[in-house]
Amino acid sequence: MNESDFIEETLASEQVFDGRLLKVFADKVRLPDGRETAREIIRHPGAVVIIAVLDNGKLLFERQFRYPLRRVLLEMPAGKVDPGEHILDTARRELREETGYKAALWRHLGVMHPCVGYADERIEIFWAQGLSYVGAELDHDEILDVSELAIADALLAVRDGEITDAKTITALMWAEKTLSGTWPLPL
Repeated sequence: MNESDFIEETLASEQVFDGRLLKVFADKVRLPDGRETAREIIRHPGAVVIIAVLDNGKLLFERQFRYPLRRVLLEMPAGKVDPGEHILDTARRELREETGYKAALWRHLGVMHPCVGYADERIEIFWAQGLSYVGAELDHDEILDVSELAIADALLAVRDGEITDAKTITALMWAEKTLSGTWPLPL
């Protein structure tokens, strides 16, 4: 089968919610075999996640309350892309705002899509190294605690269910492969 054998044609699209962060659409589509069905889509502006590597080899993490899950999660620094903002600028801004660090070396590693069944969100994965502390500037609605973990301890936290955040788990895979030398940093 060719890729075109899977393409769905949009017949109608209605925005049913227009929020500050998310926009929700109810679409009617035609499947490749001619049948029609409904699709619900969440439009998201995109985000970044940062693998911030300290000089001691440990990675920066944040512990914060996530309202949809009603619990505190351990995650890598991350944040939403603002309208018109370049993704590298988002990564630099979020690392500084949330952790208080700036980085001398930045590399874009790739992208992940956390919820492909119902959202178009993309999360750009960045590597940050050569960190220096310059002071955090949290947003007015952010309360978080910054910590550092060795990659081995972070992977155990995934195994033990302490880290369940998809962007962090994906970024940890990149970090493990990069730190082991299996996947070299892009130039």
